[in-house]
Amino acid sequence: MIALLLIPILLPFALPVLARRALGRLDPVTALRVLTVCILVCAGACVAALGALVLIGLLKLSLFAALGDLVHPLHTPSDLLVLPAAALATGALSVGAWTLGCSALRQVRAFRSARAEADRRPAAGDLCVVDSPHPDAYALPGRPHRIVVTTAMLRSLNPAEREALFAHERAHNAGGHHHFLAAAELAAHCHPALHATRATIQLAAERAADESAAAAVGDRRLLARAIARAALAGDAQRSTRPGFAPAATTGPVPQRVAALLVPGDGRLNTRRWIALLLTVCAILPAAAATTSVVAFHHEVEVAQGEENP
Repeated sequence: MIALLLIPILLPFALPVLARRALGRLDPVTALRVLTVCILVCAGACVAALGALVLIGLLKLSLFAALGDLVHPLHTPSDLLVLPAAALATGALSVGAWTLGCSALRQVRAFRSARAEADRRPAAGDLCVVDSPHPDAYALPGRPHRIVVTTAMLRSLNPAEREALFAHERAHNAGGHHHFLAAAELAAHCHPALHATRATIQLAAERAADESAAAAVGDRRLLARAIARAALAGDAQRSTRPGFAPAATTGPVPQRVAALLVPGDGRLNTRRWIALLLTVCAILPAAAATTSVVAFHHEVEVAQGEENP
């Protein structure tokens, strides 16, 4: 049972490498969806495994064993293994909950501030221009969706580049990419290895918006130039946008520009990569966590005298 609980904790370390390779072999929209499913399942399985370790450790203590109506000792490996593992799991869950709470509070404040400022400004359709000396542009979710752009960013681009930039941000809103980014942010606080996968999901969202905008604009070079100039002009440190509000200047811009200028031909073996990702990073940890939790529940019932060993 303890060995099974280690699978959902260790497997997420393989996800960042697989995610980066998969993004090069899947179309961006498919990669965005599959990677989001994988990171959420990995995070959920990891939390379930850590929670089970905590409960096992608690039930090894006499006070909690009495509260759990255990009439027989809980059958587990040596306490020298179980209790330190339970203590580490408790610490990991506590740190993850704290960082997640701080991140959620920060994101909600940033979203409310950005939304309030956008609602105060007159909008031309979905476009909201903010008077600011700091170049910035991003897609702001909500009702209605907004494309927020500062006057400094508008001055940095020519009219054709502005339209290309707006097409990119509209693609973010149309694709609901903020949902994927929010899910990745949530999962990243459940396991340290998932931070790198969150960055890959952010890149997948930008690549998906790039491809959609390129089809809308009809000029991949123009879009690549607009993204590059916006990134050079942008000031990420002074941006007040929420983390789940996607922007054309996020992610490794040179890699995105290269993909636009030299579109890849071969999203090869798509089904094989989807199957590999889902198997290694979703099915295996979920199955291991479920099996171990069921086995733990059986051991508790045996210790309570409700079932035979």
